[in-house]
Amino acid sequence: MAAPPLLTLQSIALTFGGTPLIVQADLTIAPGERACLVGRNGSGKSTLLRIAAGLVEPDRGKRFLQPGTTVRYLAQEPDFSGHASTLAFVEAGLGPGDEPYRARYLLESLGLTGEEDPARLSGGEARRAALAQALAPEPDILLLDEPTNHLDLPAIEWLEAELKGSRSALVLISHDRRFLEALSRATVWLDRGVTRRLDQGFSAFEAWRDAVFEEEERERHKLERRIAAEEDWLRYGVTARRKRNVRRLAGLHELRRRHRDHRGPVGSVSMAASEAEASGTLVAEAVRAGKAFDGRPIVRDLSLRLFRGDRLGIVGPNGAGKTTLVNLLTGHLAPDEGSVRLGATVTLNLLDQRRAALDPDRTVAEVLTGGGSDTVTVGGQSRHVVGYMKDFLFAPEQARTPVGVLSGGERNRLLLARALANPANLLVLDEPTNDLDLETLDLLQEMLADFAGTLILVSHDRDFLDRVVDTVLVSEGEGRWVAYAGGYSDMVAQRGAGVQAQPRLPAKPGPRAAEPRSAAKPAARRRLGFNEQHELKTLPARIAALEAAAGKLRTALEDPTLYARDAARFETLSRGLATAEADLAAAEERWLALELLREELEG
Repeated sequence: MAAPPLLTLQSIALTFGGTPLIVQADLTIAPGERACLVGRNGSGKSTLLRIAAGLVEPDRGKRFLQPGTTVRYLAQEPDFSGHASTLAFVEAGLGPGDEPYRARYLLESLGLTGEEDPARLSGGEARRAALAQALAPEPDILLLDEPTNHLDLPAIEWLEAELKGSRSALVLISHDRRFLEALSRATVWLDRGVTRRLDQGFSAFEAWRDAVFEEEERERHKLERRIAAEEDWLRYGVTARRKRNVRRLAGLHELRRRHRDHRGPVGSVSMAASEAEASGTLVAEAVRAGKAFDGRPIVRDLSLRLFRGDRLGIVGPNGAGKTTLVNLLTGHLAPDEGSVRLGATVTLNLLDQRRAALDPDRTVAEVLTGGGSDTVTVGGQSRHVVGYMKDFLFAPEQARTPVGVLSGGERNRLLLARALANPANLLVLDEPTNDLDLETLDLLQEMLADFAGTLILVSHDRDFLDRVVDTVLVSEGEGRWVAYAGGYSDMVAQRGAGVQAQPRLPAKPGPRAAEPRSAAKPAARRRLGFNEQHELKTLPARIAALEAAAGKLRTALEDPTLYARDAARFETLSRGLATAEADLAAAEERWLALELLREELEG
């Protein structure tokens, strides 16, 4: 017999400022639950999570928490007031029966000492301290709102492993696809104020969502045809019948009301980058470039060429010097040694992840137009600012809204709108995915795929890196940066570890810092083992079989009537496709790792 749920939200409704935010929301959290809460920016996800945490009272509906159940909620903006240090902040969240050692253990695991002054924390440090406070008591339920925001890749991967081993039930809100896919086993979709639940992880969500939208569109067309038929009957039917059949006339009014009140999917962002005249073939070149601050090498002996159309991803832990590296490559910072030069006719556009370029007192329209005008020039053409705002999901009345009252997602969309309006052939995006919903990320990815210029992307989003870049530049520590072909997953396969791996340096650095790396290579092995040889020989056939199986499942799911005819079969096929795609990715990764090992051993 299944254990009773720990927390239940039933028929929740909430209205802000006269507009219903949540209309009919249900949420059930069972022991050991692993659920992600997804939806567009502004759909009410964070509000629903706060209702679940007991911090917001709904207008209607019930919240039931099993007696004795402990809940911890990670807010996007933690409150550190009244705490002298990060350790004191974390310890304040512990209960009488909790283990005190966990506070310091979690802080140290997240790269903090516990002695930091909360008033002086950076965004990433504040998020780490808040995570430590939420995780320390090992609660029955963890409600996490964007836990990966402001975290670097080592911290994200540590958190992922920690949550996998946790016994707490989880409800996650995140824009990080890879994080959601790794941790979720159920998906709750908040759409137009109503929740829907899928008893599968996030990997199956997007196919399910698209099928729901297609079914809604078919139903809308059916409704329109019924309205047209009823109007035709009233207009051209027998006069006596038309006068007498009041019930049918009332039915027509009801159909019209349903059509009028139907809320389709929230509009999508329309993105297109304004492109300047094409740059020369060589966009940037670094020759044995180096840069140091206070004696600490940030970039050392870097030689790199960036050509027109290249997509370069830059990854590394916080403090590795990613921003310094970008400034060197774009000419904003002179190297201490070596040389860096930009190619001919390079026009740069930079998206600042800190949003420092936004004046909180200026309005949305002033940010886009520069003030004194109602038009914005996009791609050489003049457009009214309100029309351009709509492309990025801003309502017309927000034109006079001060930047300071916008949400994080709205500010990021505004920065994107301004950056993409300026002609450029070199686009530098520093953490562009922060606070964006998944649909907007998809459209940003498509825009970057269509962009004919060159891209430099700094990001901690592993999935986004895989989808967008063709080369990854990784910090190996001590100012060394190494380039790997492909996306983030390709880099991990070639390097043998993700960004969390520390550089293998000798205790006392000497002139040959690369020697310990060569010792770690499997060069001493004369040949592949029997099992590895067998895998390398049989994996291509397995990959082909998995591709064929996935192709058949995709073909079956492309049937537009399948969901309406047999929802259970649709979900079975969706699960099968998610499994096949995961197996295919694992097989391809394994083949690549073995092939690289074979090439290395054969010289």
